[in-house]
Amino acid sequence: MYIYPKIKEDLLTNLSIKNFALIEDVSLQLQDDFTIITGETGAGKSILLGALSLLIGKRADITSVRNPDKKCVVEGHFKISVYQLENFFVDNDLDYEPETIIRREILPSGKSRAFINDTPVTLQKLVLLGNQLIDIHSQHETLSLGEVNYQFKIIDDLANHKTTLVSYKQKLNSYKTLLKQLEELKASQKEAKAAYDYNLFLVSELQEANLKEGIQEELEEKFTELNNVEELKENLSASSFHLEQEEIGVLAVLRDVKNKLSRLENFSESYKEIFQRVESSLLELEDVTEEIVRLEGKIEDDPEELTLVNQKLQQIYNLQRKHDVETVEELLALQNDLEKKVASSENADEELNVLEQKIEASKQEALALAQQLYKTRKKEIPTFISKMQAILAEIGMPDAKLKIEISLQEEFNAHGIDKMNWLLAANKGGSFKDIKKAASGGELSRITLAVKSILAFYGKLPTIIFDEIDTGVSGDVAQKMGNIMLKMSQEMQVIAITHLPQIAAKGKQHLKVYKETKKKITTTNIEQLSEENRILELAEMLGGKEKSNSAIAHAKQLLN
Repeated sequence: MYIYPKIKEDLLTNLSIKNFALIEDVSLQLQDDFTIITGETGAGKSILLGALSLLIGKRADITSVRNPDKKCVVEGHFKISVYQLENFFVDNDLDYEPETIIRREILPSGKSRAFINDTPVTLQKLVLLGNQLIDIHSQHETLSLGEVNYQFKIIDDLANHKTTLVSYKQKLNSYKTLLKQLEELKASQKEAKAAYDYNLFLVSELQEANLKEGIQEELEEKFTELNNVEELKENLSASSFHLEQEEIGVLAVLRDVKNKLSRLENFSESYKEIFQRVESSLLELEDVTEEIVRLEGKIEDDPEELTLVNQKLQQIYNLQRKHDVETVEELLALQNDLEKKVASSENADEELNVLEQKIEASKQEALALAQQLYKTRKKEIPTFISKMQAILAEIGMPDAKLKIEISLQEEFNAHGIDKMNWLLAANKGGSFKDIKKAASGGELSRITLAVKSILAFYGKLPTIIFDEIDTGVSGDVAQKMGNIMLKMSQEMQVIAITHLPQIAAKGKQHLKVYKETKKKITTTNIEQLSEENRILELAEMLGGKEKSNSAIAHAKQLLN
């Protein structure tokens, strides 16, 4: 018999649902052991699961709202005092409360809101917390038992190497990114090699032009000067002549004016001011004259330099037309880009070698983590198989043998470098086959229950919810499956939706989901059954609506 480790501390104590699907307003007080939920098909048992799914982060759907003019509210109270979740609250800037309240709201607009202890949170944060509080086993999960990803998840949860798995996935992503860069580099180098000669010619042509910022403006100014030497000389010479003529030049006249005003400057401030202004003008004009003379002396008729300047300008203009640009700065940018392409082609082997070294190093890092994952999984598998077969023996599969094959392969995958295959021999002397082919529906349900009963304690979840995990079984097997869930409930909170009286009788708390119609409006209600009503409910599950004396007697026997 498999002995469950004692970890039960936390649970869902209260669940209230308002304006959700067929539920108008329901508030449930949940016990900390084994709660059973029953009801006729279509009564709305799945509505409870839908509401609970909202609390752990499932996306909201406006069509789930009963009255579209009012908001839908689902609220759960969780005792988490010894669950070591304080760091989650600190990291997410939330108020920590020993009894934490999670609330989801769907507004008439269709917008969804989530709250933890009345603080608004994102759906992502809600999922992170919800995954540590409730495990909801849905009916389709039984079929997942034959899927490789689900099988890996089970063994990884048991191996408790989440940190290593996360690191591996990060390294694998880095490795794949580098491989993609290698492909892009090879394609780029192939293209660059094909265009190398042409690019080299273009670079040489631009480098030969010896371009620099501002050179075009300088050359155009020089060209204008050299191309107008005679006109410049003529006008500069005439200007200096008019300024410097000995008796009637501007400077001579202004000097005479200055001398005359100098005799008046002491008469008043006004005369002094006008004298100073003339004196200042004379100084400025003398300076201008010197500059004109300097410029005149600088000008030389140089046909050769004019030709060279013109050739340089034409070279720049031709390059601008060729490359369809308007400035030298654009040509310089183009030259820089072409030089990089040429350098890339010339240094292709070196660049390729550096990237390949990075890829190999990244591969080895991922490989080391993948091998570590393989070792911890392989180590955990025998213990898991032993526990599984002990539980399967308890629930009517004493001859079932489980084999988990795990082997190394060359290629990386999402899980590492492992290949895993779950095989089952359901009957004594039977051969091992793939588990999804070897097990019937009822056997899959029992195997799933065994898996969940082990995983629940490894994951240390306070609450686990089973949605008709008893599908495909009946009679004595159902009784034994109920015993497994009852044992689990001694250490954690178990909630089971069931259609089997043998399992329903095991519950310490029994909730019945039923529909009623008033004023042409159908509503789903939930009630906690008294001892007497439990007998009637079980009798109905056993023998139908009529509830015969034998069915009632059988129901009492089951409860006792």
